[in-house]
Amino acid sequence: MKRNWELDELIEHFTFLPNEMQQIGNKSGETRLGFAVLFKFFQYEARFPFHKFEVPKAVIQYIAKQIEMRPERYTEYDWSGRSITYHRTQIRDFFGFREDTVQDAEDVIDWLCTHELFHGHDFEYLVDMVYRRFREMKIVPPTPDRIERLIKTAIHTYEGQFFQATLEKLPVASLAKLDALVDRIAFLDDEDYDGVEGSDGILSFQELKADPGKPGVESVLREVSKLRTIRNLELPDELFRDIPLKALIKYRQRTATEDLRELRRHPDPIRYTLLSAFFWLRCMEITDNLIELLIQIVHRIGVRAERKVEKEILNDLRKVGNKFGILFNLAQSAVNNPNGIVRDVIFPIVNEQTLRDLVKEFKHTGPAYREKVHTIIRASYGSHYRRMVPEILGILDFRSNNEVHRPVILALELVKKYSNTGQHYLPLLEDVPVDGVIRTVNREIIVEKDEKGQERINRMNYEISVLQALRDKLRCKEIWAVGANRYRNPDDDLPTDLEERREENYKALKQPLDAHDFIESLKQAMKDGLEKLDRGLSKNEKVRITEKGNGWISLSPLEPQTEPVNLSRVKSELLRRWPMTSLLDILKEADLRIGLTEHFKTVAVRETLDRDTLQKRLILALYGFGTNTGLKRVSAGEHGESYKDLLYVRRKFIHKDNLRNAISEVVNAIFRVRMQEIWGDATTSCASDSKKFGAWDQNLMTEWHIRYRGRGVMIYWHVEKHSTCIYSQLKSCSSSEVAAMMEGLLRHCTEMEVEKNYVDSHGQSEVAFAFCHLLGYQLMPRLKAIHSQKLYRPEPGMTDAYPNLQPVLTRPINWELIRQQYDQMMKYATALRLGTAETEAILKRFTRNNLKHPTYQALGELGKAVKTIFLCDYLHSEELRREINSGLNVVENWNSANSFIFYGKGGEIATNRLEDQEMAVLSLHLLQNCLVYINTIMLQNILSDRRWYDMMTPEDLRALTPLVYTHVNPYGTFKLNMSERLPLEGVYLRE
Repeated sequence: MKRNWELDELIEHFTFLPNEMQQIGNKSGETRLGFAVLFKFFQYEARFPFHKFEVPKAVIQYIAKQIEMRPERYTEYDWSGRSITYHRTQIRDFFGFREDTVQDAEDVIDWLCTHELFHGHDFEYLVDMVYRRFREMKIVPPTPDRIERLIKTAIHTYEGQFFQATLEKLPVASLAKLDALVDRIAFLDDEDYDGVEGSDGILSFQELKADPGKPGVESVLREVSKLRTIRNLELPDELFRDIPLKALIKYRQRTATEDLRELRRHPDPIRYTLLSAFFWLRCMEITDNLIELLIQIVHRIGVRAERKVEKEILNDLRKVGNKFGILFNLAQSAVNNPNGIVRDVIFPIVNEQTLRDLVKEFKHTGPAYREKVHTIIRASYGSHYRRMVPEILGILDFRSNNEVHRPVILALELVKKYSNTGQHYLPLLEDVPVDGVIRTVNREIIVEKDEKGQERINRMNYEISVLQALRDKLRCKEIWAVGANRYRNPDDDLPTDLEERREENYKALKQPLDAHDFIESLKQAMKDGLEKLDRGLSKNEKVRITEKGNGWISLSPLEPQTEPVNLSRVKSELLRRWPMTSLLDILKEADLRIGLTEHFKTVAVRETLDRDTLQKRLILALYGFGTNTGLKRVSAGEHGESYKDLLYVRRKFIHKDNLRNAISEVVNAIFRVRMQEIWGDATTSCASDSKKFGAWDQNLMTEWHIRYRGRGVMIYWHVEKHSTCIYSQLKSCSSSEVAAMMEGLLRHCTEMEVEKNYVDSHGQSEVAFAFCHLLGYQLMPRLKAIHSQKLYRPEPGMTDAYPNLQPVLTRPINWELIRQQYDQMMKYATALRLGTAETEAILKRFTRNNLKHPTYQALGELGKAVKTIFLCDYLHSEELRREINSGLNVVENWNSANSFIFYGKGGEIATNRLEDQEMAVLSLHLLQNCLVYINTIMLQNILSDRRWYDMMTPEDLRALTPLVYTHVNPYGTFKLNMSERLPLEGVYLRE
């Protein structure tokens, strides 16, 4: 049961009705309160508490108040006597429940195999489903241990059936080819394997598992070779078509961590299913990687050409200003002296050097400039990159669901047809698609005239244009590839039962079924916001709206807040009580209190290590990854564990899903341990921002960062106001921060209910405002270019309304477009909510490359309306601006602590494997949250002393953060003694 409850929730779920109050009868003392708590707990959860203190204090207090008792009496209730047994029987009978039987367990196992295990094997999810099933059956569920055994039995039964069914689907030819491939490849255990093909051209298993290298022709050819090897297995396209991706990933991880000897020992159904699942998923991943390589290479060719041309002309170019004035003077002088000599008439008005500079500028910015760039692109493409085109077009099948983009598909077929010829022009007999393929500005470069004066298509220039068009359409998913995952058919990103479950989906989004109601509420909110801002502007000394430029918003900076006077004393006391506490001990203490290592389950079928040994090795491995020191250095410490032992634990136990589950456990533990007197009420707001980390660059994730300079990756954090990070994700430098922001809000999997999200300018857009509104979140950005923002009018005909805002008011919102696309917008919002595809994959459809998409246009209009409402509040309320600024300061503080913890290897992510990069990021996230957890307890330990607490001012409590590390030592010899504990006493406010 969750720990934090609002008053309205308590009233809804824990209020006694008259007939329920009769059940309490004449019970008295602690028996009366104990029965009442059991009664309401069972009514809410359909089970009895596992232990006395599972019931939150707020619930006990609310129930005690109703029956006029002191909540402290609950601790006196006998949890093991005859009274509680009788009470449970009485409660069971009242709600019509009965105790479970052996047959009930078998029925639930069958139900799991039939209805739930198909979707995945997440243990926590299955536990929830089992309890829900027992509730539907009106049966009191068995103990947690029996529930766990029941679920494991169901999984074992289901997997046996699944393995056998998969074997029966596989053709005999595919089975033979799988055996032949396994016989040829070797599973290499050397982690320093360099990824070179065997002498006979056969790819090793290590090579088939490897991520692509740095974007380039060699990487493309290597990925094509992998894809061709896997496709030669001829696995049926429909083999796992209806199986959820998450379930297949489990089998893929298991295959990747087993060696050849282990795989061969499996019975046929298991062996062939594991291999098929691995190669089936790798086929999709490699297809995605090939498309990503193509997108990056085409972009790189153009960027390098532009950079080269710009470098050549930089010193030779002097930009000329006031061109209109020069043109006017030239025209006037020419008209007044039509028969004059240029040197006598023109040069006195505009000197010769200025005219020369104008000629140079035109040559470097107009068609001549574009021709220079294209010449370099052609040279680079023709001499090097062109050899990848036949390979890519020969193995990938591109398609489009939109007839508008059909010319690009036809153009690709034409390029493929003539890719191995040396013709200068495409044949006259071919119907060459031009519209929708060739950019208008490049037409003169591609369409040439031959010696006979006929217009011909330059083949190589046409190929370059086709690839550029393909890149643009792939990025917005108007063109997709067969067999891909991220770049699959965009229709597959949407749930298949949207229409059948329309009412349910709208209810989940908390949006009206009728577009009219939705629009009217937004209109009214816009009118209210604009009216409030307009009326208050004359009294608002911090905001000015002027006619400057095309309308200008001036916003005064926030004044500094009062400095906290006692925080330094608290930090000094923290250092005095726990001087130079080992960061490794902090991780260990967090695990001993929370049990975070319990979430690390093996990818194999069973665990052979005892939990104590496994716990110790997991702590050491997580510390090695979270500090970036690595397993080899950690294994050299004083703890008795070898590098080989830690490496085994990493391969079998430490994976992305396990790390995310452990992070959620730590986050929830922080929320539970907080004292309300010190930290205030539970928050519903978080801030999100990214930080650049240096990384090896022989991979697709690492990119050059324009702002921060240097190659690296970005980690995008979601941090709530008391420095607890609820979600993190690895992203490339150029990928969308909007997609990362929404991913964190939707997938954080903690007990926190996020309502507001603070971002900087990079984390917002009109589409982001629209989707956040549809999904029930308030997007609150700190806008850098506030001076250029515009406010939209709610309706036409309001030209004279809001007189104080006239300089920044612009056109009215197109509500009709929103009305027409209302259901489509809800479909995409539902897809984001349900996670039917990656958030970034769905949002790819709504970028500037796809401006004509009607749903994108409607989302833009909706975003403009929501942003106008936000801007009105933002400009009107200094308190809101300070709230946003404070939230973003918290995430900046979180970023600053990263380098203290992630200190190994100079803070650079020293791997090219995407899986290892993600693991390093999540381990850092886990370790830093553990520091926050232990610091929260330490600070509460200090402030639980009434003398310290009374000394704290409101400014001190406002600025208090558990993310401090002056008392922490992450360096030195790695010592781990599982029997030693940190001296942390029980925490409560003492007089």
